[in-house]
Amino acid sequence: MENQTSENVILVPYDFTEAADCAVDHAIGMAKLLNYEVRLFHVTGKDDLAAEQHEKAEKLKKIAEDYQTKHKIAVRYLIKEGNIFKDIANAALYTGSKFVVMGTHGKKGMQHISGSYAMKVITKSSVPFIVVQKKTFHEGYKNIVITIDDTAESKQKIKWAVYIAQIFNSTIHIYSPNEKDGEISAGINRNLKQIKSVFEKNSIPFIEAKPTERGGNYAKHIIEYSEKVKADLILIMTNPDQLLPSFVMGKWDEQILFNSAEIPVMCVNPKDFHIMIIGL
Repeated sequence: MENQTSENVILVPYDFTEAADCAVDHAIGMAKLLNYEVRLFHVTGKDDLAAEQHEKAEKLKKIAEDYQTKHKIAVRYLIKEGNIFKDIANAALYTGSKFVVMGTHGKKGMQHISGSYAMKVITKSSVPFIVVQKKTFHEGYKNIVITIDDTAESKQKIKWAVYIAQIFNSTIHIYSPNEKDGEISAGINRNLKQIKSVFEKNSIPFIEAKPTERGGNYAKHIIEYSEKVKADLILIMTNPDQLLPSFVMGKWDEQILFNSAEIPVMCVNPKDFHIMIIGL
C-alpha cells in the first residue's frame, strides 16, 4: 500500500470501471501540464475477505504502474477499508490533493451511488471536484462555461476560472440568467462588471453570452449553450444554504452535473484559496 503525502496531487476515486478510467484520463492530462502526481483511491468493503483485499491491492498497484509507465508521470495508489463516499474528502486532505477527478455513470448514480448522495460528497470537500462522464480529456479545457449569479461568493468561482484558463489557454464563456427581478438583475450586472474587469486584467479571453430565455429550466439553457460553444468544461459553485452548517448545491446543479451532453463539470465550494489573481 502506498500512502505518502505529497503537495501536488490529483485524486481519482477508482472502482475498476470505465467511468473511473475516463477520470484517470482527465487526471493524467492535467497532471502532465501541472507537473502533479495522480493518486488512485480505492476502498474495500468491510465484508471483503483478506484474500479479496489483497487481490484488489495487487490489481490497483499494477494499474497504477501501467499508467505511470505509459504516461511517464507519477501515478500512485491508496487503498483502505471503509466507504468511498464517506472517505473521499478525508483522502483528499490526507494526500494533499489539489483536485478530485471523479467518473460518473450518469444521473442514475455516481459510481453506483445516487446523484443526491454524490452531491453531498462534493459539498463536504474544500477541494474542487471535476466530474466526468465519457468524454476524454483530448486537448484539455479550451472552452469553459461559467455561470454567474448575484452572490458575493461568485468571486471565488472567478479565481478558479482564471487559474484554469491560464493553464489551458482557455476562452471563458460567461452565462448569466436573464433575470426579471430588478434587484437580482442589478446584482448580476455588478458581478458581471467586476468579472469582466478581472478577465481583462489577467488577459483571459472571454465571451459574454446573451441569454434570450427568461425563467424556465435554467440548467437546460446552460447545457444547450455549452453544447453550442463546444464547451470542454462547465464551472459551477455550490450554493450556501443559511439553514445548514455546510454548503449544498442549488436546484439546477444536479441537472448540470449529470448533463446529457456529458460535458465535464468542475464544482467549487465558496472557500478562498491561496492564489493571487489580479483584480481580486
